[in-house]
Amino acid sequence: MLKKSLLFLFVIVLSSCVSKKKVLYFQDEAKTSYYNTTNFSLKFKKDDLLAINISSVNLEAVKPFNLPIVSYGLATNSVNGTPKQQSYLIDSNGEIQFPVIGKLKLAGLTRVEVIDLITKKITPFVNDVTVNVQILNFKINVIGDVKSPGTFIITNEKVRIWDVLALAGDLNISGERIIEIKRETEKGIVTGFIDLKSNDLFNSPFYYLQQNDIVYVRQNNAKLQSASSNKNTGLYISITSVLITLISILTR
Repeated sequence: MLKKSLLFLFVIVLSSCVSKKKVLYFQDEAKTSYYNTTNFSLKFKKDDLLAINISSVNLEAVKPFNLPIVSYGLATNSVNGTPKQQSYLIDSNGEIQFPVIGKLKLAGLTRVEVIDLITKKITPFVNDVTVNVQILNFKINVIGDVKSPGTFIITNEKVRIWDVLALAGDLNISGERIIEIKRETEKGIVTGFIDLKSNDLFNSPFYYLQQNDIVYVRQNNAKLQSASSNKNTGLYISITSVLITLISILTR
């Protein structure tokens, strides 16, 4: 009876332990290695909201390309409030309607490519123009076993997996180190995985995140087993410990 009780207690304790190999990052850093992580360029997608500003030495010449958002008072027919810069939503065809120029297909282009395209379109009207493009609704959703899950608005177009995990407060100790990422593409939703324990993650196409990605951190097996086990396990362990102590005293 005593041996069985000790064995039961040992199994319970062992099942609650997590190996260091399952929680530590970068476990294959035995030597210095170099990874090329500079060749990523974000491409715009449908439903991206862009701020596009056209500037030039001749401000009057570029005014038609910078339409402001204004509201009018019905009674006075005058502008209410301070005008704001117009933003452009890429529609289901991957296009925007731009002043003077007309429709522009931007889906699938990088920011540099969009700047080049708009510059070429405006040059016949105005020389010496500067085009600035910024995505306004770049967001990443982080869910699962992290300290602060949520939706994070990103101001930088080059976002690494580490950036959003840091925003989410890092993984909990019980979080699985193989991260799942859901990504919207033209062909549908694709799923990718990144192993935080391996330096191979730097070569992954999911190392840099894209707008509207979902980062999912699963609970590890130990946490899942703990969650699915009987809620009275702690009580049973306490009772077993007491019984073991009594039996050891009585059998002396």
